[in-house]
Amino acid sequence: MPILDERHDFMHPVEGDSAWSESYYFNAYDPVSDSGLFTRIGIRPNEGTIDASLSVWLPGQELATIRAIRPQHEMIDNVLQVEGVRYECVAPMKEWRITAEGEARVHQLSGERRPRKTNLSLDLRFHALTPAIGADGQSQKGSGASAATRQSVGKGHLEQAGRWSGWVEYDGERHELLDARGNRDKSWGPRRWGGPRMWRWFSINIGDDIHFGGIRIGTDAGDLHRGWVWRDGRAASIRDWSIRTELAEDGITHRVSHVRATDKTGRLHELRADVLRVAPALQERNGVRTAVNEGLVRWTYEGRTGYGICEYLHQLDEAGRPLVPIE
Repeated sequence: MPILDERHDFMHPVEGDSAWSESYYFNAYDPVSDSGLFTRIGIRPNEGTIDASLSVWLPGQELATIRAIRPQHEMIDNVLQVEGVRYECVAPMKEWRITAEGEARVHQLSGERRPRKTNLSLDLRFHALTPAIGADGQSQKGSGASAATRQSVGKGHLEQAGRWSGWVEYDGERHELLDARGNRDKSWGPRRWGGPRMWRWFSINIGDDIHFGGIRIGTDAGDLHRGWVWRDGRAASIRDWSIRTELAEDGITHRVSHVRATDKTGRLHELRADVLRVAPALQERNGVRTAVNEGLVRWTYEGRTGYGICEYLHQLDEAGRPLVPIE
């Protein structure tokens, strides 16, 4: 996976597919304050919308969410805003700023209490630790699983690891992010949530010097393995993700993921993800039910500990079971 230049932090030419999307995703977690976020904003000019979804990990087992959508028929970049949620590119491929102000719905992830509301505000900055690693989408070729993926989750993609600074405030109490890291990504091209048969997506930060990102996507043409590792000051592509999952009693929620990533130099990386909490999401579109379990996890790698995301996507049958068995 190549290093991408600054132009990819700006908008790309829109193609005719009705599902064309250009989206930006960020995640962060600070173990000191036990807080962080995952958030996505996507522009779908052919459908005429821009939508933002902001989820904030609150200390303990709570998740605060703000979702908003408004009309948008042309591409924009640099400053993206939907209602009180704002994303600003301060320096391409180096720094982004996310601010928010508004009423949030707070969910108890353990399910013990009914949702409540709170006033949520935040001011956070992402500072890049690695170059942007990805594929530009215009020169990509391929068939089979690669071609199928390009029609459902985007033609072009980049990922980047970084540190976070700033604060989150809710219930009148401010939490400073003191030791926060996370990844960001950007995708452009057709985006259909019901397209992949499944995926396992990883965002991994082991200190400031070791980072992983990647995905295993199930398609009708087979599984596609994509990803990268940043170590010793350079990047290597991941050619294979092997996963073994320990599930909760419901048979669908992951609790521990044992991950073996083989890079293209032949080096094997063995990682363990212990899930701290899971934010579930269920979508239904055109008769297809899709479950996305966003797992906030503690990663262990070569005796070191870090944090990040381990996300499982499942397409469900009529009984609510995954169409693809969980490995």
